Amino acid sequence: MTKEATAMIEIKRRRIGEIPVLELTGTKEQDKALPLVVFYHGWTGRKENNLTQGYEFARQGVRVVMPDALYHGERADEKGTRAHEAEFWQIIMQSVKEFPQVVAFYRDAGLIQNDRIAVSGLSMGGITTCALLATYDWITTAGCFMGTPCAVEFLHYLLAHVPGMDQVPQKYVDAQVAALEKMDLSQHPERLAGRPVHFWHGLADETVPPQPTLDFIKQVQRTPAGKNVTVETTPDVGHEVPYEATVTIAKQVAVSLTK
Repeated sequence: MTKEATAMIEIKRRRIGEIPVLELTGTKEQDKALPLVVFYHGWTGRKENNLTQGYEFARQGVRVVMPDALYHGERADEKGTRAHEAEFWQIIMQSVKEFPQVVAFYRDAGLIQNDRIAVSGLSMGGITTCALLATYDWITTAGCFMGTPCAVEFLHYLLAHVPGMDQVPQKYVDAQVAALEKMDLSQHPERLAGRPVHFWHGLADETVPPQPTLDFIKQVQRTPAGKNVTVETTPDVGHEVPYEATVTIAKQVAVSLTK
């Protein structure tokens, strides 16, 4: 088990290239090499929205870095985030593209302990987490809150259920599907490669329905690639993360980082 940090948690603002981030560590650990957790917020959110999650991860003695996604938070433009709804998947792909830049900043500064790197996030950030796992085999572990590894399936769900999405040109949809297939973890489950990945989902979630994720986990847990995948669910909870779930996943990820 990890030893929870007993010092105060320090929050620092940084800019890594064009990416604004919040960095959370124990006050006395700022200049130490620590395991790194990169945490991604949800659709229309911003990095500040997930300070509860950042705090609970940082309490475990890790360094938490929380970026603003494209068109979110400090990166929002005059149109506002919701005007970019049709670019939802491109926003996720941009986070996947930018992830090595964020890691390189801390690696070059000698602030990552033993190259132990985790990703986590909720909702859109949870989908980003799964896409990152399908893309980078050097990620150590991950925690996914109410996201889904089934990116292509979820794209079709959005097209069918979000008002106005039926007006999206088929050519654009086909291009998104082609791009997403490369980072759809459900289509490439072997890329888990035995890494510990911890999921949480509310069973009453209608925004990101849990069943595709639960079906994927059930199947992959039977394989060597998915032997270290775990899942926690909470009945009667919709698209929100209870505090208890945050604590559970933070501890599980931290333990996986220090094994």
